[in-house]
Amino acid sequence: MSCKVGIAGAGSIAFGSAALLQQNGHEPMLWSPSGASTKALEDGPLEASGAVETVFAPRVATSAQELAEQNDALLIALPGYGHKAVFDALAPHIRDGQHVIISSHASLGAVYLMQKLAERGVDAAITAWGTTVVTGRRGEGASVKVNTVRKKVDLCTVPETRSDCALAVCTKLFGDVFVPRDGLLAISLSNLNPQNHLGIALGNITRMERGETWSQGQNVTPKVGALLEALDAERLEIVAALGLQTKTIFEHFSQSFHVPISTISEMNQQMHAQGNGGTGPATADSRYVTEDVPYGLQLTAVLGRLVGKPAELHEAGIKIFSAMYGRDFAAENELLNALELDGYSLDDLRQAARTGLLRKMPEPAS
Repeated sequence: MSCKVGIAGAGSIAFGSAALLQQNGHEPMLWSPSGASTKALEDGPLEASGAVETVFAPRVATSAQELAEQNDALLIALPGYGHKAVFDALAPHIRDGQHVIISSHASLGAVYLMQKLAERGVDAAITAWGTTVVTGRRGEGASVKVNTVRKKVDLCTVPETRSDCALAVCTKLFGDVFVPRDGLLAISLSNLNPQNHLGIALGNITRMERGETWSQGQNVTPKVGALLEALDAERLEIVAALGLQTKTIFEHFSQSFHVPISTISEMNQQMHAQGNGGTGPATADSRYVTEDVPYGLQLTAVLGRLVGKPAELHEAGIKIFSAMYGRDFAAENELLNALELDGYSLDDLRQAARTGLLRKMPEPAS
């Protein structure tokens, strides 16, 4: 049975996800909050090539209300710095039983949205993915090159009592690729893009600034690869301190890009040789920095401090990029700022990761 899925976003991931949904027999609708990114669809159909080949005319929404009211499920598929504004726009219109999927989850956004819905007394499940189900890049007009459809995507749902139903919905829509993880903290720490993009952007920032065309996989050289491995070791220490499990960076590249496990540099060279290495950012104004530093690295840094495992390389990356860009990236995370985590304990955060609601836990009896 076909499902109607409203997609908040109209960039490469939104277009690629829409194409995959259409290929799987569902009916996507795209909404661009600014309206600019869906204008190309006025001149012709969406054309997907690569890992998904299809040409079709998706439905287009003109408002958050229309997107929520005309679809069975919602997919949030835009950069993390746009999540809070989109949550605020959608929250008044999400209804009981409606399923919301965040692709990919950033900075406890599911908790922020769940609390907005709780204020209205709305009972809806929110599923967080550790990464996107597709990778790709927008082309000219309404075209997208889908580089890959991932074989494995981590997910969890709040409240956790809805997990089985949510897994069934995601599988029906996108295929049997999902791996349930133990709560939002595990999902937050299973998104490897911020740490990987930190190393890639640092190693190739002059290419980005000059607007060069360059292969990302090929330029994960041995020194860049070693930095990515060291960043991953920091993340895994935090994961272990929280008693959680996530995939390693080696498993991530192997499962996402279908290459055998080796060093990170060698795996990326194999990806490049197979044509799956991707093209690096051609601008310094890239989500690799403007999204992933405040909305990815910052949460890892906060969690590292909370569990007594400071993520020194992550923290250094935030400071280095802040110096490069003349911005305080640590202060730019609107979701973490709104949640005011400083007023809560680690136990409060653990509970929120399962219920979606951030509440102060009772003090233990003395």
